Amino acid sequence: MSDLSNIGFNIDTEEEFVTLIEKSFETASQIEVPWGFYIHFVDSSGAELWTQLNLDGEFIGFHPHFHGMSRRVVAITRQIEGEDSELDGMFHAWANPAELTEPESGDYPFVFNVPDMKVLDEMDYPQNVEIQLTAFASDLEFYPNEDDYYGSQDEELQFAVESFMPIGLFDEDEDENEEAPEPFAVFSGVVKQSEVRTNEMTGEEFYWMLVDTLGGEVDVVASTDLCESLPNPLSIIQGQFWLSGRILD
Repeated sequence: MSDLSNIGFNIDTEEEFVTLIEKSFETASQIEVPWGFYIHFVDSSGAELWTQLNLDGEFIGFHPHFHGMSRRVVAITRQIEGEDSELDGMFHAWANPAELTEPESGDYPFVFNVPDMKVLDEMDYPQNVEIQLTAFASDLEFYPNEDDYYGSQDEELQFAVESFMPIGLFDEDEDENEEAPEPFAVFSGVVKQSEVRTNEMTGEEFYWMLVDTLGGEVDVVASTDLCESLPNPLSIIQGQFWLSGRILD
């Protein structure tokens, strides 16, 4: 529900969610794959809804996305199957690989959700691809300049203006009962562009930012409830995010 509010769908109940999905079907496109159907709704604000149906037309899953301006190259190393639906899926990747055939030459590994995973052709790994990456904020702080940003941190442990921690990978390889990787990250970065967007379907506003962080650009979307005002270009943001990406090639 909170991810939906980050793109202007302020949903509080299951009934409101069902109504939203039914309304999105009126103008959505249908994409058939061997395991079922994606129902893809695109709002003029950039907000996207990806509803999943099985071959009998029954609801089996759902993911939001936002079609933004970010572009970055990542080295895809493997696909991670979803646990909730046959149409779910994530990619494990390395950001900003320096060498074509060496993904670990990148800045860091991370995981991102792919709302249209089963639309993609079978891939060879590792493979460098260009993606558009959206970060849905769960908490967000912003600072007008570097002095304010560094002044807000503990003196003993300070994060750079452009930093990225893939917290969804922290439990990997710890023991046999490890949890599956998750598309979560904590990062900071510099705002390149920012706008108040209006969701055409609902009339609700949300914040969009194009942010430079370690490893490349990312589109950040946030509910207007998460911060007092829109972060201006050249300000610095920091927060925790759920990551959703789509391959552009």
